[in-house]
Amino acid sequence: MASIQTLPTGFPAPPLSLLAMEPLRALFDFAAAKFSAAAPAVGDGHPVVVFPGLGGAPFTTSHLRRFLTDAGFTAHCWGRGVNTGPEGDFDAWLDALEDDVRRWHAQAGRKVSLVGWSLGGIYARELAKRAPDCVRQVITLGTPFASMRGATHAEALYKLLNGDAAQITPELQARLRACPPVPTTSVYSKSDGVVCWRGCIEQRTPRSESVEVSASHLGMATHPDVLRVVIDRLAQPEGQWRPLRRRESAGRPAGR
Repeated sequence: MASIQTLPTGFPAPPLSLLAMEPLRALFDFAAAKFSAAAPAVGDGHPVVVFPGLGGAPFTTSHLRRFLTDAGFTAHCWGRGVNTGPEGDFDAWLDALEDDVRRWHAQAGRKVSLVGWSLGGIYARELAKRAPDCVRQVITLGTPFASMRGATHAEALYKLLNGDAAQITPELQARLRACPPVPTTSVYSKSDGVVCWRGCIEQRTPRSESVEVSASHLGMATHPDVLRVVIDRLAQPEGQWRPLRRRESAGRPAGR
């Protein structure tokens, strides 16, 4: 398999037909979540921080955080309001988020799991690289870390909220593709109407995986299949992470 640095990045954005269907599909995903089974009591109480996607306010991840709490984890919102994208220098901006992660770690006396939706997953991955001593695992939902330019319909929104995307240089893109040094799961959907699913594929290693679901991009944080995957991953005992035993990104059974 090619290395992360040499994986192709010239992926096209999803068809406009899929993008147009996103709001309706997200509504169905949310409705399905309301009628799905209650969260299984599998949590061990460790802290889980949830980062919203671009343009997402805290309420957009409230269902996911409530599900995590019901399962027995200590769920936290990222605590910084609407996600309008990094402000100013990316690394300087991440400093404050790293301080937050280290504070949650110190308060709990336990490693923190990070769950990031879309752009929020970029934050989660980079924070795990900065503070691997504090991070238990990373789970991303529809996060195109392998192709941040041209393969997503979110760039226009990013420019509207943040001004421009000029700091997403080739060097930064190469850095974002590198896998965190902690167990990492990338959840993606081939019918994602906002980001190209190919940009969400993680290099398979003993500590990283890509898991396919059928969710819309806007419904990632409420789709029942996504919730089940997140709970399954978080419920693993610390230090005993294993790949999910189901069909994954390359269409091969897990474990092969």
